[in-house]
Amino acid sequence: MPLIAIRGALILLTLAAALPAWAAQPITGRWATVEGKAIVQIAPCGKTLCGRIEKIVKPTPGRPQTDIQNPDPALRSKPLAGLALLTGFADAGDLWKGSIYDPESGKTYNSKVSRNGDGTLKVQGCIMFFCKTQTWTPVR
Repeated sequence: MPLIAIRGALILLTLAAALPAWAAQPITGRWATVEGKAIVQIAPCGKTLCGRIEKIVKPTPGRPQTDIQNPDPALRSKPLAGLALLTGFADAGDLWKGSIYDPESGKTYNSKVSRNGDGTLKVQGCIMFFCKTQTWTPVR
């Protein structure tokens, strides 16, 4: 291989290594959960992002507005408003990865969050390869 071709290939490899990695679209802001039941504020929490319930819009009839399913009995009287649903979310290329807490079951799942083309948020809670998906809408 001619020396010029080798130098050209090395220059291309050097430039490719210097380019920034593909970044996930921003997910910060206020989001209405499925059926507009709650508003979740996603914002920085240290080096990662988290999402807290800002407001319960449509309470479940007969259900207390506390974290009654929490596996820790000491936390079951904690109000749902202010509760962290999304924790530890970090940019993983074309999406964000972290954990999601389900106050209906008291369980925490691995989670992936990404922006859809229509501006909505695709929120997934996963156990191994099986994921349940919700679509959240932006709140102005």
